[in-house]
Amino acid sequence: MKKSIHIILYMALSIMLGAMVLFGAKAYKHALLYEDATKELVTYHDAGQQASLKLEQFAKSLLGDLYDDELKIQMEKVREKQETAMVNAQQNTLYFMSLLAMLLLISFIISIRAFTLFGSISALMTLTLGLITPILMVTIHKEVEYLGDIVLSFESKGVIGSIVKLWETGDIIVAIVILLFSVVVPVLKVLSLLVVSIFMESPFAHGIIKFFKMIGKWSMVDVFVVAVFLVYLTANKGDVSRAEVEMGLYFFLAYVIVSMLGSLSADRMLKERKG
Repeated sequence: MKKSIHIILYMALSIMLGAMVLFGAKAYKHALLYEDATKELVTYHDAGQQASLKLEQFAKSLLGDLYDDELKIQMEKVREKQETAMVNAQQNTLYFMSLLAMLLLISFIISIRAFTLFGSISALMTLTLGLITPILMVTIHKEVEYLGDIVLSFESKGVIGSIVKLWETGDIIVAIVILLFSVVVPVLKVLSLLVVSIFMESPFAHGIIKFFKMIGKWSMVDVFVVAVFLVYLTANKGDVSRAEVEMGLYFFLAYVIVSMLGSLSADRMLKERKG
């Protein structure tokens, strides 16, 4: 009877993983759509476009309904597209995180080994989404007399995008350091957890645990998350800058928590087996 229940629970967990892949992919898709819509909206806030908008407003005030303020209508359409993309990205991220919490709870009820296995798979998923999804959006703007709020600079990047940009601009050493400690090391850590959960009986399991404990000290993902939050808080205190946290940061934060729990459960699992 207990075995049958475990089989059903494992099937449920597998279905939940599939649903997480679906919601994660949708969250990533809509996060990119939001980024694209925001970039398009920013173009309407440069000096030239703002001047055109002011002229349209002036013409509208003179001609009334006889003048069709086309630029303003286009801006409203882009803004609606932006808002829709953001709502969809947030909803799918919420569904993903809810399933993640349920998956971890159910797997913990089954066994420590199941928790380590499904936790490591979840950590790999959240890490992947955290790496490819935009993390932080920063806009530099200035209030110009007669024209209003003018955008001077706009940046929206994820980890992979930032590494590529650093490489292209010649900051190769910095790009390699970020790639090594924010991508390669976390991936190795997650894969080692996955191997331990599958091959727990192997005599190499304890060696793998020691290995990921060692490389885990060199992981910069948690430091990266804190740094992004600091940039966000600092940028929003200024009069000329705005920062907006995007979905990628939440996936990164989820990875930090899940990988930490997975490390603790793997260590406990092997200690119980040894004891």
